[in-house]
Amino acid sequence: MSGAYPRRMIDRGARRAPRIPERALAAAAALLTAAAFGLVPACGAEPVDYDPGISPSDLSTAVDNPLLPFPVGATWVYEATTDEGTERIEIEVLDETKAVAWGATGIVVRDTVYLDGALIEDTWDWYAQHNDGAVWYLGEETYEYEDGEVKCDCGAWEAGVDGALPGIVMPATPSVGDSYRQEYYAGEAEDRGEVVALDESVTVPAGSFTGCVKIKESSDIDPDLLEYKYFCEGVGLVLVEEDGERVELLEYSGL
Repeated sequence: MSGAYPRRMIDRGARRAPRIPERALAAAAALLTAAAFGLVPACGAEPVDYDPGISPSDLSTAVDNPLLPFPVGATWVYEATTDEGTERIEIEVLDETKAVAWGATGIVVRDTVYLDGALIEDTWDWYAQHNDGAVWYLGEETYEYEDGEVKCDCGAWEAGVDGALPGIVMPATPSVGDSYRQEYYAGEAEDRGEVVALDESVTVPAGSFTGCVKIKESSDIDPDLLEYKYFCEGVGLVLVEEDGERVELLEYSGL
């Protein structure tokens, strides 16, 4: 799914590839058949009319939104118990920047995922902050691993390449009902966020937090994908809920 770590157990269009329902496989097969006969574009989804409404010059690599701060050197460690085993997610804000083709420059946040100790994904996400305080997602370089070898770069995209455009991962001043695109790359990265609560209390191994913002994340590509993320002031993401599973913050530093 979108950035704003960890990218979900649910979509590893984002992390590991999601489990695809049989009905989705059937639909995909029908689409491919139609494409073969020239009934639909064979190259993927039709682009939609999306305009971020900002200029690259409005963005900065200094990301200090209190709900999603990215100071250089900050780290977060998360853990989830899944049907496949124990998943550990390690996040670090690197002392690096990335200039994307769209014209903006973002801070680089590395997001590494292990399953029972084995590396399954390594991602470099790019974020920038608008001068109004909103945090924008500019793309990612990502690699999935299997048995220690790179399996694919599934989910990689860059704003300004092949029609891809940036999206918001944290509004400047969240309000219930706020809805926005988190990323846009037609047919590949089309996640949305919606603010659903502003004063949640959350307890995870890293501590107890109050006044947290709860955001619902979904995908235009797969309506079955749905998760809730809890962001707490001064820390960032502390909890992800999806299909009864929880990704919990274990520890953090550098904030």
